[in-house]
Amino acid sequence: MKFKVSILYGSVREKRLGIRAVKFIDNLLQERGHLTHILDPMEIELPLLNKMYKEYEAGSAPASMQHIADALNDSDGFIIVTGEYNHSIPPALKNMLDHFQKEYFFKPSAIAAYSAGQYGGMRAAVHLRAILGELGTPSISSIVGYPKVQKIFDEEGKPLEEYYIKATNKFLDELEWYMEALKAQREKGTPY
Repeated sequence: MKFKVSILYGSVREKRLGIRAVKFIDNLLQERGHLTHILDPMEIELPLLNKMYKEYEAGSAPASMQHIADALNDSDGFIIVTGEYNHSIPPALKNMLDHFQKEYFFKPSAIAAYSAGQYGGMRAAVHLRAILGELGTPSISSIVGYPKVQKIFDEEGKPLEEYYIKATNKFLDELEWYMEALKAQREKGTPY
């Protein structure tokens, strides 16, 4: 079964390295035949959260916000690619996530974490799991980590170590299982 997946990325740093992981994941998803939306706050500017998407009258939200809402609504699941900033997620990612709500409901999410250091963003991933649950997009049990991201992918997102292909494919297998299961349940109806 083929799915539509939004990849939400959170860094807006000038020399960001996590975009390499985004490209890698996007390539693997496309090789599996899935349609992807990359939601990158460096490319799609959002204001700091003042008014959520749902608070705008239909057709009156800013174009950038509407673009993200359309991608989230179109998606069967989400992959959140997060760096680790002081043991938590980047502020641009939190801002993007918080602009939306019902667009996430009853669709699974998966966390891909990275860092320049040895922990691969796992401390941020733990925080992110609670946020995703509150947003109504429960995260799968697997988390894929990319420690020393600058040494494991080239600038185009090609892996320099075979291990990360295997680990990420296993991660995507689990996400696909949840997307199929939750899509079938959504077709029967949702609790609210």
